[in-house]
Amino acid sequence: MFKHLRKWFVAHFLGHSRQRARLVSKDGRCNIEFGNVEAQSRFIFFVDIWTTVLDLKWRYKMTIFISTFLGSWFFFGLLWYAVAYIHKDLPEFHPSVNHTPCVENINGLTSAFLFSLETQVTIGYGFRCVTEQCGTAIFLLIFQSILGVIINSFMCGAILAKISRPKKRAKTITFSKNAVISKRGGKLCLLIRVVNLRKSLLIGSHIYGKLLRTTVTPEGETIILDQININFVVDAGNENLFFISPLTIYHVIDQNSPFFHMAAETLPQQDFELVVFLDGTVESTSATCQVRTSYVPEEVLWGYRFAPMVSKTKEGKYRVDFHNFSKTVEVETPHCALCLYNEKHARARMKRGYDNPNFSLSEVNETDDTKM
Repeated sequence: MFKHLRKWFVAHFLGHSRQRARLVSKDGRCNIEFGNVEAQSRFIFFVDIWTTVLDLKWRYKMTIFISTFLGSWFFFGLLWYAVAYIHKDLPEFHPSVNHTPCVENINGLTSAFLFSLETQVTIGYGFRCVTEQCGTAIFLLIFQSILGVIINSFMCGAILAKISRPKKRAKTITFSKNAVISKRGGKLCLLIRVVNLRKSLLIGSHIYGKLLRTTVTPEGETIILDQININFVVDAGNENLFFISPLTIYHVIDQNSPFFHMAAETLPQQDFELVVFLDGTVESTSATCQVRTSYVPEEVLWGYRFAPMVSKTKEGKYRVDFHNFSKTVEVETPHCALCLYNEKHARARMKRGYDNPNFSLSEVNETDDTKM
């Protein structure tokens, strides 16, 4: 009873007072900023304008979308007004009855703007039209039509690409809130649960992890965010996962694992961040997506396992209970991987015989004190 109260107090009070810095948030966003970037380097973002537009937030993208169309319509409206003004087609010049204008029925800036809009979006009401009187007007009509197609293709393509980005598919892949450490198959393992909320599969799924921590080299160099590979597997491996039901992935804590020298008592005092990645191809769009999350020491529970969440109904269907997705159950677990390794090593030695090099056999002569 007091043990659970102590863990609850540490998690809810002491944990809030000491917030650890995370590189990757729980929903996969990277917490990093770039400072002192030269102006020349910033110009590179405009060279790759397509990626820059796709990465913009929706409010900026819609502002650019609306401004581009309104700006192009108004700009060409000014050009059509200039053509009518130079050719003296406007009513203030009092053209004669036999005068043939470059564009019929342009009486001012407003009508020039309306004609520009009709030309670029190919509405074609039929009230305003270009005549063969001016070659300048014909050239401007062709130029606006071509430029309008380019603007429509770019802006509509950017909106469509933004909507269909695989990031939205990644939102339906969920990791458990906590990672747990317990025995699995006789080995001490770090376990994480992941689920696909859609019935469509991820093709060629591959899962792996990175342990981020600050290390000091033998030369005295301090490396912040030093990355160590963490291998995660399921019973069938870590590639081409059959991701139709919730999976429990695990990392075996052996002598090559960075968790090998950690213990249940020292784990909360550790300073690391475990980032887990899941790469796969969306079945419906063939687009590659990546899902990621992270765990800090406070989110790694030692001596727990996940509650089962898959059952079979009487009708023969498999039912997934998401109420137990992040639910954990306390189980008996060695308090460190080194202890489990030494215990297994001692048991193995007891099963085998070893020669003692200091053992020497000395013969003892027995004497018979009784004579018959």
